[in-house]
Order: sequence, then structure tokens, then C-alpha cells
Amino acid sequence: MKTLDAIRTRRSVKSYDPNHTITENEIKELLSLALLSPTAFNIQNWRFVVVADKELRAQIREVAWGQAQVTDASLLIILCADLKAWEKEPGRYWAGAPEEIRQFIVPAIDSYYRDKDQVQRDEAMRSCGIAAQTLMLAATAKGYETCPMDGFDFEQVGRLINLPDDHIIAMFVAIGKGIKEPWPRPGQLDLDEVVIKDRFR
Repeated sequence: MKTLDAIRTRRSVKSYDPNHTITENEIKELLSLALLSPTAFNIQNWRFVVVADKELRAQIREVAWGQAQVTDASLLIILCADLKAWEKEPGRYWAGAPEEIRQFIVPAIDSYYRDKDQVQRDEAMRSCGIAAQTLMLAATAKGYETCPMDGFDFEQVGRLINLPDDHIIAMFVAIGKGIKEPWPRPGQLDLDEVVIKDRFR
């Protein structure tokens, strides 16, 4: 599927075939594509929790308003972010760069994030959002349906997956074979309403 077609046809699907499985090779391919998503300073702060355990999925569904896609989708990925990725051996993010670039960028990472909790969190959410869209478009291109989700108790899910203290959860992405057509698009705003030229009036 062409990229533009994937963008146009991707929809948030809620009903999945619970008997369908995605192969390990397909999962690896989807995640490898997600790893190509951009992050500021290349810190790659996203972490992908692939929930395969059926009992754990059932527990997560209980704290996700009982939404069926949590258990029925072939693949449930919890997108998390390491808020402190910027300070964990930052030189490795630029290991293949010329030395003069490394000497400039690596100290800049520290000065950009240190003592700036809100910046760290904002960057984490941006990174996970971009990665989620990459995942969903890749899955759509492979013939799967997807659903981005934030309808769950973040704190309880964090406990269920043993989320480290310096990580946050951004969202879920469910991927699988849909068994119902999505609702018609309920209404797109006009470009004139959402595109601002130069500045707000």
C-alpha cells in the first residue's frame, strides 16, 4: 500500500478477531519500522511494551473501561517513554557521527533537558505520538487495522507492567484483523478552521 493510501484509509477500529495471530516476524518488522521514527537529539526515548500474556491483557482490560480491543486485538503495544533517556549514556545516540558533531551535540543534550521536568515529559509525549503514528501506518500498509488508545487508568496499568519510576505511559496501540467496519468518519473540520496563516488574529 502506498503511504498516501495508508494515511487516507487508516481508521480507529474497535472490534478485532480474537483468534487471529500476528507472526513474530511481522511484529519485529512493525517495531523495527517504529524505531525509524524521529526523536529530538536522537535520544530514542520510546519504549514499546508488547503485552503477550493473556492474563495480563485481561487485567489491563479491567482498568481500560472493559474495551474489547485490549484483549481481542492480535497485538497490544503500550507506548512508554524513559524520561531520563537523555542522561543515560547520551554518547551512544551519536556513536556513528563524526567526532566534531558528537562534541557539539552530546553536551547540548544535557543542557537542553537537565532540571527541566516539563521539557522531558513534553518530549516523551511527542516522541511516542510520532512512533504510534508510524506503527499505525505501517500496520495499515500491511493490511491490519489499528486503534490508538488513552482510555485507561494510567496508574493502574503502570503497576501492572512494573513501570519504572523514571518512565511514563503515553498510550496504547492495538493492532489486528478488524471484524467490523469502522463508523463513517463523523466529521472533519474544514482546512480554513484549522490552518492559520502566519499568526492567530
